[in-house]
Amino acid sequence: MATTAGAARSGPQTQARSLQLPGIVLGVGLGGFVDGILLHQLLRWHHMLTSTNTDRIGVKYYPANTVPGLQMNTLWDGIFHAVCWLAVLIGLAVLYARVTHGRRRVWTSGKLWGWILVGWGLFNLVEGILDHHILGIHHVYAGDQQIWWDLGFLLLGVLLVVAGWMIQNRARTFDPETGPEPKVRPAGTS
Repeated sequence: MATTAGAARSGPQTQARSLQLPGIVLGVGLGGFVDGILLHQLLRWHHMLTSTNTDRIGVKYYPANTVPGLQMNTLWDGIFHAVCWLAVLIGLAVLYARVTHGRRRVWTSGKLWGWILVGWGLFNLVEGILDHHILGIHHVYAGDQQIWWDLGFLLLGVLLVVAGWMIQNRARTFDPETGPEPKVRPAGTS
């Protein structure tokens, strides 16, 4: 009886979920870093508060083309990156706690990478809906066509969630106690 209860707790559903939380949290942090590094720093399309002249919550306007505006935007970009960094650290800590064997092999697991993509997509959806549409504190690329850039950001989020879900769903089960299931060879092959 104890064996059956133990098997029920560590069955396929538990195994499949073992990488779900750390993968999603890692994806949120890594997706935030991609957004912050690419859109905020390299392309300089926006910063955290660059659209506060048209926001919906009454935040003081901090234009990025003035020194005080850039200082405030850089501060808030830094806070944003600190939150992304914490998400990555938390994701790694949860992953380390859950995977007790085969820690090197976990990085080749389709389950983990699928969940990371789901997390990145969820980041895009939440950040895009909240910051671009509800609060209006910044847009992907501000201007006459900003709605299309903002909607494209949301579409990318949906595509990342769908792709990540499909990848993790098709991946071999990863048991945190033993690592990924071995590939099954057809009978009569060596």
